[in-house]
Amino acid sequence: MRKRVKKRTFSGVVCEQEIYSISDRAKNDITAKPRLRFNTEEEREQHKLGISRRKHARLVNENFSPGSLYSTLTFDNENEVHTFDEAKHIRDLFVRRLKYARPDAVIFIYLGRGKNTRRIHVHMLSEGIPADIINKQWIYGSIISVENLREHNYYGGVDYGCDYTGLANYLFDHWTPEQGGHRWKQTRNARTPEKEDIAEVKRIYSEKSSPQAPKGYKLVEIKSTKYGYLYFKYVKEVQKVTPS
Repeated sequence: MRKRVKKRTFSGVVCEQEIYSISDRAKNDITAKPRLRFNTEEEREQHKLGISRRKHARLVNENFSPGSLYSTLTFDNENEVHTFDEAKHIRDLFVRRLKYARPDAVIFIYLGRGKNTRRIHVHMLSEGIPADIINKQWIYGSIISVENLREHNYYGGVDYGCDYTGLANYLFDHWTPEQGGHRWKQTRNARTPEKEDIAEVKRIYSEKSSPQAPKGYKLVEIKSTKYGYLYFKYVKEVQKVTPS
């Protein structure tokens, strides 16, 4: 026998609700996961990649806001690196200096290669570090941009507010097998999303009948699979300021 359960995850302004089936014999509902079937090993690997991508997006949404900064940094000819091992060494020194200047700062940093130039460059998300400190500490080349994250992000013409999933996925995809290791480096003080305990579903939900949105949130996205898995994404509605 199987029963339907639901769980919610809150990451910044985003609430994700998943509904799926588990066995009645599951020993621990809190950690039970949907039972998936894969036709090929490639499907299995893609599923694992999707889990990592989703984890990364949730971390980004939890830790960054319109007050945070997104930086793009490049190496000049004098400091150009040719391997990712060299780049990682410089990356770590750079992060260490930033944390010395701002111990409470949260940093996610990424490496990649330019499509045309093939030169290694750096992207960074940061919270709690003024732009002038970033400019001062990046001594290896040019700073292409240091800008605040957007307050409004549109996906498919819908305003998702401060949902940075699109930016998170762009940065996640900067990794290539050549780099090896992790897809990004983050400081230890990064917050983790809030995950509610799994609860048994008392109603029948579908793509046309979604769970009620948390107070102050709006439904923006629905996904489903042929195996009965349902996914609903909600984002906090931007409060409109009424002129006095």
